[in-house]
Amino acid sequence: MAKKLFIQTHGCQMNEYDSSRMADLLGESHEMELTDNADEADVLLLNTCSIREKAQDKVYHQLGRWKKLKQKNPNLVIGVGGCVASQEGDAIRKRAKHVDMIFGPQTLHKLPDMVNAAGKHIPITDVTFPEIEKFDHLPAPRVEGSEAFVSIMEGCSKYCTFCVVPYTRGEEVSRPFDSILVEVAQLAEQGVREIHLLGQNVNAYRGETAEGDEADLADIIHAVAQMDGVERIRFTTSHPVEFTDSLIEAFRTEPKLVSHLHLPVQSGADKILSAMKRGHDRQYYIDKINRIKEARPGISLSSDFIIGFPGETNEDFIDTMNLIQEIGFDHSFSFVYSQRPGTPASNLEDDTPDDVKKERLSILQRRISQQAYDISLAMVGDVQRILVSGYSPRDPGQLQGRTENNRIVNFRAFDPQLIGKFADVVITDAYPNSLLGELVSSELDTDFVLQ
Repeated sequence: MAKKLFIQTHGCQMNEYDSSRMADLLGESHEMELTDNADEADVLLLNTCSIREKAQDKVYHQLGRWKKLKQKNPNLVIGVGGCVASQEGDAIRKRAKHVDMIFGPQTLHKLPDMVNAAGKHIPITDVTFPEIEKFDHLPAPRVEGSEAFVSIMEGCSKYCTFCVVPYTRGEEVSRPFDSILVEVAQLAEQGVREIHLLGQNVNAYRGETAEGDEADLADIIHAVAQMDGVERIRFTTSHPVEFTDSLIEAFRTEPKLVSHLHLPVQSGADKILSAMKRGHDRQYYIDKINRIKEARPGISLSSDFIIGFPGETNEDFIDTMNLIQEIGFDHSFSFVYSQRPGTPASNLEDDTPDDVKKERLSILQRRISQQAYDISLAMVGDVQRILVSGYSPRDPGQLQGRTENNRIVNFRAFDPQLIGKFADVVITDAYPNSLLGELVSSELDTDFVLQ
């Protein structure tokens, strides 16, 4: 009987990707099967994120719940990976002695050996940064569905004053160009149609080709676009100072690159951007966005915002709100600033009351939600191409898919063969978090043209 693996994932898409690779590793080495029931698992893995406040507390609370399962089954193996593991290291085991394995984002490829050691009751901690070694030891990915993530680089070298990533994932290291294409080809063979390229600063990618040349993100996009089966390409998360001319040109010339961009700015005030050490000012960001809009008219734009960073005044917040209106952001990941231990910003005086921060965040989120809804309403009557991903969770009589500008569309359809295919739907109604559509045509029709 196959052993069962349960993985709980916190945080970003990089963590989602890492968790899927953990499952691939232990599926190959130990023939483990994933389960969504922790009670029946032989191995429990917690893949952690340290971006938000009280991340460590959440980890220890979860480990406390899992301790009861270990008491019932002493052979149960418990592992903690990800960024909190990288930050805390052996300190995790001092508070949670029932943890067998502690591993960082760059050492997850050692999981099979760690599981073997845990079976002999030998505790393991490895939170080192062995460059890009892990990708040399990962098996071919196994996926279900038409969309997949591919990590093309690790770490971050920007050292923004608020961020822990350089300390938990190391500095920027790019995968070899050909290694990425091999993984994409393996995914395409399994029916993946949309590739989402990942990196902490994905557009800082500078990888080596087999010929010894240097490739950038635009080179990867063009190469992936040439691969049979791949029809859509996205990338996350980019940094304004790494947004090269070649990447802007890719938006102009590569139709498989979607008309959606997530480009974090964090603040619209020059004083705050400087205190954050973002490496750019407000006008630099605006100029970059204008060039991108010129290359890809109608592109949908989203961003990250930190509200209430130490020293933020009402005038600084107004600058941010004015930037949101000027750019016309369609979506945001926005949070009240939370102090992360070990970061330079944790030493800054923070005298803005919490209720003021929360009020500012609420104002910002309402504004972006309204802008997003206005864009959705403007889409009513348009024909949108979607990649059909499956059944609507709210209505099994509907299928759903995602537009290029990252909106979920639900539409009435009864043919499961549409799943994994592209379809054209006319948008009939708009809601705050989704669209309603009617099927016009799809890849099941003989005259349907993809490009």
